[in-house]
Amino acid sequence: MSTHQDLTSETATATTAAALPGARRTGEESLNAAEESPEHGPDGPGDADRPGHADRAGDADHPGHTNRPEHTGHPGYTDRSAADYDRWFGKPGITGATVDTLARLAGTGPVLELGIGTGRVALPLAGRGLDVHGIERSDAMIRQLRAKPGGDRIAVTRGNFADVPAPGRFSLVYAAGGTFLELPDREAKEHCLAAVAAHLAPGGVFAVDAHVPEALAVAAASGVPETVSATDDHLILCHRLIDPSTQTYHSHYLVHEAERTHHFRVRFHYVSPGELDLLAERAGLRLVRRQGSWEGRPFAKTSTYHLSVYAQR
Repeated sequence: MSTHQDLTSETATATTAAALPGARRTGEESLNAAEESPEHGPDGPGDADRPGHADRAGDADHPGHTNRPEHTGHPGYTDRSAADYDRWFGKPGITGATVDTLARLAGTGPVLELGIGTGRVALPLAGRGLDVHGIERSDAMIRQLRAKPGGDRIAVTRGNFADVPAPGRFSLVYAAGGTFLELPDREAKEHCLAAVAAHLAPGGVFAVDAHVPEALAVAAASGVPETVSATDDHLILCHRLIDPSTQTYHSHYLVHEAERTHHFRVRFHYVSPGELDLLAERAGLRLVRRQGSWEGRPFAKTSTYHLSVYAQR
C-alpha cells in the first residue's frame, strides 16, 4: 500500500461546505450537484502524514502503503508496521469523511485504489455495495487486508501503483492519505497519471489528496514535532525535514509503546496544486474540482491541504 499521510491538522476557517454530491452518479456528473453534508472533523492531528493512512482533515501522507524501497529508502517499513498499522494510525472520523466523498464520486463503480494497504478506505467503500479493486506492493499489508471481514472479496493486484497494473476500467480511481506523493519525481507522477487516464471509464474521475507545500514549510520551520496520537498505551510523534532543492520532505515517525520506540522514515516528493494540474494536463486529464479537505471545505488561501478531482480531457 502506499504510505499515506503526512498532513498536519487543517486550519481552514470554513466550518461547513458543500460535499461532493451525486451519490450513485458517475464521478464527473456527481460534481455538479450541490447537496450539503455534515462535516467530519479530523480524528486527531491529521491523518495524512503518519505511517498509516492519513485521512485527517486532509489525509495526506503517512507511511502507508507503497513500500517501494526505491522510493522510501527504507525497504520493508510497511512490512514492519503492518500488524500495528490500524491500531497506531487508524482515524475513524477522517476515514468516514473520505469514504463519504469517494462514494459520491464513484457512482455505481467499479472503483480502484492506488496503494490499498490494509483496506482502511476500501473496505467501507465495498460495504456500500461498490466493486472495489486495489493495487498494493506490500505482502504484509495484503495479509492484513485479507484477514479482515470482507477482505477476501476485494481484488488486489500486487505491484507498483505507478504503473496502474490492475485490469479493467473504473468510474473512480483514487489515492488517499498522501500516497501519490510517494512517487519519487515529476516523471513518475506523470507516468502514473497517464496510466490512470487510460483506466478511467467514460465519465470517470481520479481523486488525489496532498499537502500544500507552503503550509508544510511553515509547519516544519517551527521545529515542533506533531503529536500524531497519544493514548495510555502509546505516543506517536512526527517530524518533517524539507529539502526545497529536490522538492522532497522526509517524515520521521517515532512510535513509543511498552518501553520501546520504533522509528519510521518516509520520503515524499511534493508538487504544488498548479504543478499537479500541469502534470495531469500533459497526461490527458483536466481538473474538475478542488477543495480544501475530504469533508468539503473550500480550497482557500488558508488551506493547508487539498483534494483534487480530475477527469479525462
